[in-house]
Amino acid sequence: MAKRAAPEVNAGSMADIAFLLLIFFLVTTTIETDAGINRKLPPMEDENVQPPTIKKKNIFEVLLNGKDQLLVEDELMEIKDLRQAAIEFLDNGGDGSCKYCNGKKDPDSSDNPDKAIISLKNERETTYKTYIAVQNELVAAYNVLRDRRAKSQYGMTFAEMEANYDDVNWPGNKTKLKEQIEQIKLEYPQKLSEVQ
Repeated sequence: MAKRAAPEVNAGSMADIAFLLLIFFLVTTTIETDAGINRKLPPMEDENVQPPTIKKKNIFEVLLNGKDQLLVEDELMEIKDLRQAAIEFLDNGGDGSCKYCNGKKDPDSSDNPDKAIISLKNERETTYKTYIAVQNELVAAYNVLRDRRAKSQYGMTFAEMEANYDDVNWPGNKTKLKEQIEQIKLEYPQKLSEVQ
C-alpha cells in the first residue's frame, strides 16, 4: 500500500491576511492622549551652584489639602478670594524698589514682583478640578497685573498685545511689540513653584 502524503494547508495568503488585519486595527483604533498642563520648567541647574537666599516674606504659600481646602499664608481662604490675595502680594512693593507697583508698600510682604514667589503645595488626595482651579486663579493674578501695566504703558492689555503679535495681518511694528511684551514679562515674571 502506498503512503499518502499529509494534506497541506496553503499558508501563502496568511501573511497577507495578518497584514490586512494589522492595518485595519491601526486605522480604526484611537489612541487616547493625555491632556496635561502647559508649564515651562526652570532649566537644570549645576549642582555646584548655591541657590539664592530668599526672604520668607517674598514667598506666598498656598497649601491645598486632600479635602480641597485652601490655606493661604496660614489662613483658610476660598478659591474665589485667591486671585485678589495673590495680586496684593505680587504688587506690594514693600522695599520701595518697584516704581510701578500700586500695592500697600507693606514691609512685611513681598519686596517687588521680581522677588515674589508663589509656592503651591498640594496633597495627593487633592482633586484635579480644585488643583486646576487654584492654578488658574494664580495665573490670572499675573495676567491682571500684566494687563494693568500694559494698559498704563501702551494703551492696550497684555492679552491684546500678545494677540496682535500672533496676528499675521497686524499692521504695526512686531519687533517693537515683542520688546514691549518682554518688558511686561520682566516686570511681572511668573514665578510659580509647585510641590506635591
